[in-house]
Amino acid sequence: MSTTKIQAAVLHKPNSKFEIETLDLEEPKSGEVLVKIAATGVCHSDWHLVTGSTPHPMPVAVGHEGAGVVQVVGMNVAGVNVGDHVALNWAPNCGTCFYCRNGRPSLCAAYIEPIWAGTMLDGTTRLSKNGKPVYHFCGLACFAEYVVVPQVSCVPIDKSVPLEIASLIGCAVTTGVGSVLNTAQVQKGSSVAVFGAGGVGLSTILGARYAGASRIIAVDKSAVKRKLTMECGATDFLVNDKSTVKRIRALTERRGADYVFEAIGIPAVQEQCLEAVRPGGTLILSGISPVGSGTNLPGAVLTRTEKTVKGSYYGTSNTARDFPRYADMYLKKELDLDKLISATYKLDQINEAYRAMLSGETARGVVVF
Repeated sequence: MSTTKIQAAVLHKPNSKFEIETLDLEEPKSGEVLVKIAATGVCHSDWHLVTGSTPHPMPVAVGHEGAGVVQVVGMNVAGVNVGDHVALNWAPNCGTCFYCRNGRPSLCAAYIEPIWAGTMLDGTTRLSKNGKPVYHFCGLACFAEYVVVPQVSCVPIDKSVPLEIASLIGCAVTTGVGSVLNTAQVQKGSSVAVFGAGGVGLSTILGARYAGASRIIAVDKSAVKRKLTMECGATDFLVNDKSTVKRIRALTERRGADYVFEAIGIPAVQEQCLEAVRPGGTLILSGISPVGSGTNLPGAVLTRTEKTVKGSYYGTSNTARDFPRYADMYLKKELDLDKLISATYKLDQINEAYRAMLSGETARGVVVF
């Protein structure tokens, strides 16, 4: 089988830097698609590989929030054509399992094993170096010039949507907006608090504004995020400290917010968020916590106050429905996704991009090819 030389970002072990390397990429097999990557978002989920919070086979080609243009389709591919602009779905679904049949494709069980083994759906890799396999993060590995991905990971997007925006629809936007519209189903006139003002948190704020929330309280550790959160639709901004819950209650008639979103994945903040929810309200956890971590959400409080805690994985999405929907909302100016991109980088600047993300300097950085 023929191969192509590509440049990609690779992680060889936890607590090391991403390395830009030349890899061999095989042509697509049956049911697979070759995509030329245009843009990939700088997301914290890839950083979890660096810290070891997400265990994964290595060496691994990273990147899971991407978009590009279809170059080649393999045998038995339907619904995706050469020249299509596609956003990449990092949680492919089979369409036939229990979860897919019951409207929860983001929980599809069919492809979990190969995706977390770092392979394609057939259990093998398309990437290698010197004859040795290089694993694919989320089946995408899209911090790279080209990728081979399963056809179910490709969702065609209107070509009027810039591919930088389409890349964010592939993860941050779908996770944040989806947590509001799909998971929580926020009601018009509600009060909302969002902890974390990164790409997912800002997308959550945009979703809350679209849903018609009357009060949207943004909470972040960095005061630098105030202006950006307000531009995205927040009515109030709080720098997180020990008085945050008290201040949220003061802004919500001493009750707490109807809906509180934790978009970071830090157990201590998740516990803080439960306190910020009003009795009878809902806490939505959309940030990814380190594997093996635990959160103390006291049962007595949940019972006596009838608070609901919901997990939101990938915004409870149906990507075939939601990617085009969010793209259409962007084109109609119902979601101002341009505000999410605060910096762009070249591939060889990926470590700089992650330094900026960790410092809180950026909303969402994007590596542009």
